[in-house]
Amino acid sequence: MSSTLLSQIRAFVTIDVDSMDPAVAVRHNAVAKFCNMTSNQAIVRGQTSLGSSLELVKAAIDRVKSSYPTLTGDDQLQEIVDLVTVLLAKEVYPNLTGNVLVQTSPSTAYDTEKTIQHAKKLVRLFGENGISKERVCIKIPSTPESIVACQQLQSEGIQTLATCLFSVPQALAASQASCLYIAPYFNELPAHFQEGVWKEYADTALEHPMCPIIHSIINLYKQINSKTLVMPASIVTAKEVIALASLGPNHLTLSGSVLDQLAALPEVPAEALQAPGAPREVGANLKATDFLANNAEALKKAIAADTETTRKLKDALDIFDAQEQELKKYIQTLI
Repeated sequence: MSSTLLSQIRAFVTIDVDSMDPAVAVRHNAVAKFCNMTSNQAIVRGQTSLGSSLELVKAAIDRVKSSYPTLTGDDQLQEIVDLVTVLLAKEVYPNLTGNVLVQTSPSTAYDTEKTIQHAKKLVRLFGENGISKERVCIKIPSTPESIVACQQLQSEGIQTLATCLFSVPQALAASQASCLYIAPYFNELPAHFQEGVWKEYADTALEHPMCPIIHSIINLYKQINSKTLVMPASIVTAKEVIALASLGPNHLTLSGSVLDQLAALPEVPAEALQAPGAPREVGANLKATDFLANNAEALKKAIAADTETTRKLKDALDIFDAQEQELKKYIQTLI
């Protein structure tokens, strides 16, 4: 069997599957199993829209109605959404060597205590469905309030990933919170939903605006001996995968369509996977900042001063919220 770009990339970086479709994992597991499965509200909604998931959704509805007969309205719908999320993840779980990753509700993103409670609930649901918390990692949006939640959850033995991350201060805060992973978004989330947002570059590694940020984060984590692992996400093309692999992240999480692209392409010259120059250095003052002190006051200021991070974070949370609401509407038609 001839080598593919997918097998070549796998030799450079750990590949995770950004899909809740078990067929995707099976299709690309011939050489090696995936480490993790990542997901979010959009991925959950997309998977439930497939006819193959209908019986699973109906089973979740029946279980919630039986277990919580007095639960009604949005409380009932959220309970069903959470159970559906766990059951979909369980479908992919046998194809993994690592963790299943699911995301807390965007509605809790600016409330530390609600984020903690939702994360704990998801971990409990996984336990009730045969997956221990050692194999679960909770994705939590990188707002100041939610990264404080990550710190608390990590201290209690619950693994977290700081997602919707676009800046070095967010990355430093996540490291200070002892997150297991961060997921810096390569493309802003609307690139997957709106025409004209995604942009192609002649030289992705040199021209894409997120490359220097992610490169700086990877270099910074090495300098400070951070145990937090870097897992870039929101990737659209094989060309972007090559650019990101050249930066030296720990993981890449890839959708089924990107995995298919990589599997259909031949290997690239070794120099294509070499870093495009030295990363930007992070200033000593920034490194020394405690971004979690005083309820993440410094992180709040850093995000507020960064218009691009503020915009991208809001857009991502708005899209995830819309996807969650769409799923609830769909569930209502089945109750």
